Amino acid sequence: MIEQLGVETADGVFDAIAAGPADGRPVLFLHGFPEAAVEWEHQVAILGRVGYRALAFDQRGYSPGVRPERVPEYGMDSLVGDVLAVADALAWPRFDLVGHDWGGAVAWWTAYEHPERVRTLTAVSTPHPRALADALKTDEDQHLRSGYFTEWRSRSTEQRMLAEDALALRRMFEWKVPPSKVDEYVRRLSEPGALTAALNWYRAGRPDGRVEHVTVPTMYVWSTEDVAFGSTAAFDTAKWVGGPYRFEMLEDVSHWVPEEVPEVLTSLLLEHLGS
Repeated sequence: MIEQLGVETADGVFDAIAAGPADGRPVLFLHGFPEAAVEWEHQVAILGRVGYRALAFDQRGYSPGVRPERVPEYGMDSLVGDVLAVADALAWPRFDLVGHDWGGAVAWWTAYEHPERVRTLTAVSTPHPRALADALKTDEDQHLRSGYFTEWRSRSTEQRMLAEDALALRRMFEWKVPPSKVDEYVRRLSEPGALTAALNWYRAGRPDGRVEHVTVPTMYVWSTEDVAFGSTAAFDTAKWVGGPYRFEMLEDVSHWVPEEVPEVLTSLLLEHLGS
């Protein structure tokens, strides 16, 4: 049974879903854009059923209780800080961390900067930040794929994405996510200020510093039909993991891995957690 709860931190209350016994091994899930914690419903439910304490929270800007107005408050330092604040509020000194899309980027940074807190890392879709940065410099394909990063910083983006019953937002999901889930995401992001907050992740710019080798046991899951991340960064991610590393390539699967092939991803995740 999935629970709905709030996690209270110094910056406000994060909305969350959770499952599993309170004393189960903790697993924390980070969603991507333009989604929410319910992206991880399947994984949270199954992990809870087999004894883990799984929790996914609506991140900064997506939770109404933590929706600052200033763009700089959506920088990577704040996003990583939220992960630790939620874990601290849950009394989790160490936890397994899973992230997809933007959540994957936050997960990479968290695992690099705080390896003492992260037992294992699972990154879905998003390559290691250094692998992506290098690909942007050397690979024309990745440069073209990432063009939206600049485009979405425009202040006209909200109006364009929400026009015609949020047609542009709906098309992002490539008809790979259940329509009821897409409707839920559109409803959430149509609330006053919600889409602006979500887009502020892009507007906040690049984080200071550089991510080097991640040392915690890591699994990276990449799909061949991902429109955002190409093969160059995906294959080069191995160079930036200094600890045990597992790379899983899913053929003919889109960017929306957790919802397009939930059973496949959950099975891989359980294997990684149990290894």
